[in-house]
Parts: sequence; C-alpha cells; structure tokens
Amino acid sequence: MSEAAKWYVVHTYSGYENKVAQNIEKVVENRKLHDLIQEVRVPTQLEDDIASGKQREHLLFPGYVLIKMVVTDDTWYIVRNTRGCTGFVGPASAPTPLTEEEVEKTFGIDVSTPIVEVNFKVGDNVQITGTVMDGVIGVVQSINLEDRTVDILVSMLGRETLATLPLSQVSAVD
Repeated sequence: MSEAAKWYVVHTYSGYENKVAQNIEKVVENRKLHDLIQEVRVPTQLEDDIASGKQREHLLFPGYVLIKMVVTDDTWYIVRNTRGCTGFVGPASAPTPLTEEEVEKTFGIDVSTPIVEVNFKVGDNVQITGTVMDGVIGVVQSINLEDRTVDILVSMLGRETLATLPLSQVSAVD
C-alpha cells in the first residue's frame, strides 16, 4: 500500500451517525477491507445528567462520522453509497483529509471515553454522598475508571459489606 490512511469527515442525516458507522464497519468486515478502511468513529462523550443522576452519551459532532481510510475508487464508493450518508466534507463533496493539527485537536483526548479525575486511591477512606448511605465512611477497595465506579468496603449492621457506587457519589475524607 503506497498511501497511508488519513482521517476524513463524512456528513450523515441527523440521527443516522451510529447506523452509518455500523453499516460501513459491516461492509469492511464482509469485504475484508481492514487495510483500506481502518477505523470508523462517531465522536461522543459521556456527561452526567444531574436531574436523573445518570450518564448519557452526547454527540460531539452531530451529523458527522469520522473515518480513517485510504481513498480509492472502491472505498469512496462504499462510504458515499452507505445509507444515511450524504457525502464527504470538502469542496464539491470531495474527500479532504483532516490535517495532523485537526486530528490532534479532535483525538488528543480519546473522545469516546470521559475525562475522570479521582482524588482518592485504593486504601483511602472516602465518604458516600447523595444516596441513602449519605455520610457513611468506607475504604476504597478498587476503582474502575472505565465504568466510572468505585468499590467501597463499608461497615453496616456490624458487618463488612462491599458497595459499588458511581464516582460522583464518593468524596475523599480529609
């Protein structure tokens, strides 16, 4: 392969971002084009919904899908003719690669995972907040940044009990 894969932006119908990405990935899998179309991303970020206390996924670029690919007649045709895709972003809908600076700005932080700052570590005492166990102090057993949860050993009714809580409901004890 003489040409290196570059990142391109594809415009989609609103609400079709994930479907377009899935369809392109399916075609790549079926036709074994992994060397030409290397990655398909719908940039999202998790955000906390204060009202419901849950997390929801938020599209960073609604109506757009990012594709790392080598542009050939075949790859252009596959992407351009995917249902829900309206074309490449660029002059006259010609595939225009993102610059290294744009890629760094967009992907410098993995946009598919949230940024999590934790001010405690395994073995630290923490206080539970915002639950029925509000004010209970426990010891951190493990931290799972991917799931945004923490396992805490708390003493309840004279027994040591392991509780798994969202990171947002735990704070370090000074």
